[in-house]
Amino acid sequence: MSDGTVLQVASLEEFFRDALHGAAAKQQLALDGHTEHYVVNVLTSFSRAEAFFEQTPAGPRLKPLALMLAEALGARTLAERQHALQRLGDVSLFMAGFFAHGFARKLVDVDYHIAMGGRAYGSLADSARAAPRGRTIGAVFHELAVKFRELVDALNEIADAARPPCHDDLLRLYELWIKTGSERAAGRLRALGLEPAAAARVRWSH
Repeated sequence: MSDGTVLQVASLEEFFRDALHGAAAKQQLALDGHTEHYVVNVLTSFSRAEAFFEQTPAGPRLKPLALMLAEALGARTLAERQHALQRLGDVSLFMAGFFAHGFARKLVDVDYHIAMGGRAYGSLADSARAAPRGRTIGAVFHELAVKFRELVDALNEIADAARPPCHDDLLRLYELWIKTGSERAAGRLRALGLEPAAAARVRWSH
């Protein structure tokens, strides 16, 4: 934790389940139980480098999101396409949720990951619900798509609780609010005595 406290948990799955439940409640984000379980599984799996990165001759690497999308669009079968889209959505969610501060001053920022992940899950929802017995997982992907930005806020909450504060945080919070409209970033700015100006987001979006 950022205050130096060490938490003892029985498993990573338990930690992420409790942390997500608490962060979602704080952000007033309602999630279906199946969706919450899916996100916890993603976080637990990606906490292992071998699951998050892909093994290549040059070592562990993470494909660019654009390449993941191209592979999904060029897939030979529906199953391959769905797998590629699910990987794209999962990686986008994890990256935007836990590495938002690391995107500062890079060409690809958190808003790009939010857009790519949300669209990937949306496409999955459409195809899953059209398949036999696909209603449940289709509903999960639909909720992930429509609440992607709010989920990123909740994961940011978890990440910030484990990250020491930095003097660049204030500027990055404002930048995140400008680019994503994050209610969490806006709330934290207000708590620090700064009122985000709606006109700033309008100017940036144009």
